[in-house]
Amino acid sequence: MPYLKDTYPLYLNNKAEQPNSDLEVTDKFTGEVAFRVAQADAATIDKAIAGAVHAAEPMARMASYERKAVLDHCVRRFQERFDELAYSLCVEAGKPIKDSEGEVTRLIDTFRIAAEESVRMYGEVMPLDISERAKGYEAIWKRYPIGPCSFISPFNFPLNLAAHKIAPAIAVGCPFVMKPASKTPLGAIIMGEILAETDLPEGAFSILPASRDGADLFTEDERLKLLSFTGSPGVGWALKAKSGKKKIVLELGGNAAVIVDSDADLDDALERIIFGAFYQSGQSCIGVQRIIIHEDVYDRFKAMLVARTKGLVAGDPKKRETFIGPMISEGEAKRLKDWIDEAVEGGATLLCGGTRDGNMLEATLLENVHRDAKAINEEAFGPLAILQKFSTFDEALAEVNRSTFGLQAGIFTRDLFKMFDAWDRLEVGGVVINDVPSYRVDNMPYGGVKDSGLGREGIRFAMEDMTEIRNLVIRRT
Repeated sequence: MPYLKDTYPLYLNNKAEQPNSDLEVTDKFTGEVAFRVAQADAATIDKAIAGAVHAAEPMARMASYERKAVLDHCVRRFQERFDELAYSLCVEAGKPIKDSEGEVTRLIDTFRIAAEESVRMYGEVMPLDISERAKGYEAIWKRYPIGPCSFISPFNFPLNLAAHKIAPAIAVGCPFVMKPASKTPLGAIIMGEILAETDLPEGAFSILPASRDGADLFTEDERLKLLSFTGSPGVGWALKAKSGKKKIVLELGGNAAVIVDSDADLDDALERIIFGAFYQSGQSCIGVQRIIIHEDVYDRFKAMLVARTKGLVAGDPKKRETFIGPMISEGEAKRLKDWIDEAVEGGATLLCGGTRDGNMLEATLLENVHRDAKAINEEAFGPLAILQKFSTFDEALAEVNRSTFGLQAGIFTRDLFKMFDAWDRLEVGGVVINDVPSYRVDNMPYGGVKDSGLGREGIRFAMEDMTEIRNLVIRRT
């Protein structure tokens, strides 16, 4: 297996620094300290923001081919360090090794897309002579980088979700400061190590693990022009309230639903729903939490789901046969176990799973969950899925929309009219037909409505958020 060092630095204004080794990062399966990382204090964060301000003009003046060269370099280096990136993710996040390899592949895809998009910063010529008073006038607009950006990334996809902030920032020419999740900082640190090999202007990037208490500058400092946060809804909306005048992009939580209609291919739906519900122990904001099944196929599909769930292999994420690894912490596993117990005490039926050992929680299926239970209304963010029954398609759509969240929804149906009806009526950022809401390709617009956030990620769409339109009006006569 690849070698992990005992200590890792932070990156301040493009350079590695080791002021301390205060942040202990554990192997999420064994619970032992795997390595230590330097942690930034307020003074370090202040220096990073000052560096980003200083770098704003030279970053904006970089030619498109120069930005593309930086991103292409990252793609090559990620490919060369593929096994190291996958193994470090497996250790620090507890993500099964095959899934870790899949995330490294997505990291590479994301930077490759950004490299392609970096030379496509198009504008538009607009005629303005829409009335007599504007005769002889025309306009040209194009996009300019917004300036220094602040990024806060989560623990569950520490490579790819950091990439969805870093790569578009480089593509448009925005310097940035990033706070990776304290439980899983290594992926971002390795990205910093690779970026430090390039000719980016000094101050173009800083990657700074920091305690939540010491990281207010990431949110409140007025020198920063954009905050992009991915994480829990409670934290995200609180940060928005403190962020002042800067632009905000929030990628928050969900309790995603999938509808299984009576005409669905149940064998196909089974494999995709099992993946969507229990991939990386359900720790995904678009993980399948609610399975809404037509009454005509409910009993049959329930039996299929229970049998398949019971057969999932749980254990050491470093073993290739493992599908269910540990949750990120024992506290999170206990929190979700309490929700499961609360649901059962309220009348729910436990179909399988429901037991916990440390931060290992069995893949769990429930049915007949009370409509007020946390397990069905809040974001589970763990290996739990809830079965529900519906009679009419209108009823199923209404149940999806009952949630305060609105990230993505999935529908297994062969009915074209139902597909378009769902697309029009579901209050979500994306509808996925004949697959689970957990499906994402890294160039598509991705984000939610309601409590699930503001704005869209996906490289081109993030690039738009990280730029501002500047208009040029020309009087020709």
